[in-house]
Amino acid sequence: MKFGIFYELQLPKPWGPTSERDLYRNALAQLELADRLGYDYAWEVEHHFLEEYSHSPAPEVFLGAASQRTSRIRLGHGIIQLTTNHPARVAERVATLDLLSDGRVEFGIGEGASITELAPFDRTMAEKRAIWEDAVRCIIPMMREEGFEYDGPHFQFPLRNVLPKPLQRPHPPLWVACSQLETIEMAGRRGMGALGFQFLSADAARAWVSAYYNSYVKRLDKLADYTTNPNIALVSYFMCAETDEEARRRADGVTFFQFALRYYSAAQGRERAKPGTVSLWAEYEAWKRANPEAVARALSGGLIGSPETLRRKLRKFEASNIDQIILLNQAGKNSHADICESLDLFAREVMPEFHSRESEHQDWKRRVLAGEITLEEIDTTPFRDRFGPNAVQAAPAAGAGE
Repeated sequence: MKFGIFYELQLPKPWGPTSERDLYRNALAQLELADRLGYDYAWEVEHHFLEEYSHSPAPEVFLGAASQRTSRIRLGHGIIQLTTNHPARVAERVATLDLLSDGRVEFGIGEGASITELAPFDRTMAEKRAIWEDAVRCIIPMMREEGFEYDGPHFQFPLRNVLPKPLQRPHPPLWVACSQLETIEMAGRRGMGALGFQFLSADAARAWVSAYYNSYVKRLDKLADYTTNPNIALVSYFMCAETDEEARRRADGVTFFQFALRYYSAAQGRERAKPGTVSLWAEYEAWKRANPEAVARALSGGLIGSPETLRRKLRKFEASNIDQIILLNQAGKNSHADICESLDLFAREVMPEFHSRESEHQDWKRRVLAGEITLEEIDTTPFRDRFGPNAVQAAPAAGAGE
């Protein structure tokens, strides 16, 4: 099993004059540390206008800075929104980052998930999947061909040579965001890596891993002529400390992350409240004071605990044949010092065991892809709940979705 780290670049209010600068500096320092410690991937989102939840509208700039501070860790777009970016600009930026990083880019792509993000770019929730598919068909040849033109339903592009070309040929590995669990099956069918959230049980993990690889092996239907990337990576809430109690104490930001997700997911189109009308952190603090038992339950999940607790939990992931666990440590107001200590302790006391068995997993995957192992076709219908009974419950933002 491989391990990544994950950045939304969350910044709850109140904000000071250097808050955003400090946020970026600390995140880059954490990424440098992860590179030295032997983590395999660093993933950075793209979001627009989602104040407090994500201050990361330009992941290519952040990852470009990271490329000059690191030497080994792979740099993942998790993801680029193909709905809010022109395909040629995406191809140019990804190729440039691949050159600057000496071929370490992972090319994650997605649609965007809310009216707040899509509407300013004249995109709707109803059409975002079709736009995403059209963009994939447009982008991939740009990375390979010296001259390319395209006439699709959403993008038209005259004959040009899109430069530069990426160092990884024909393109960096492709991944797709799976914010809804059923998208995992689609990722396998399209031959792309799946970037999803942690499963709620071992049975759910087994069902979705089977669905993914069965779709890849039996029902592969690529959108364009690209190199496939059979991989499943799951984001998990994370904090490692010497004791379970200390890990939970340091992981308050994880509960804020969950709260933010649920706070807006109930609104129509996941629309955010109008700027300046809501302090998400203040809403969270009020909810936390009123729901102490729910806070405790929320911190019982994910990878939050001592090294021994995390080893025990990760063995269950490993048994389901997940390829990568992506650790979400930068959340809410989790401190820079606690994040760094968590990364260090995990790398020293947990990660080596699972790295040591990576060759066994790769052999299993090779046999599945070659048809030597046949996975059961499991009904995933009972396993479509992303959050579970212990997850944060929150009311939608006032004024959102109206």
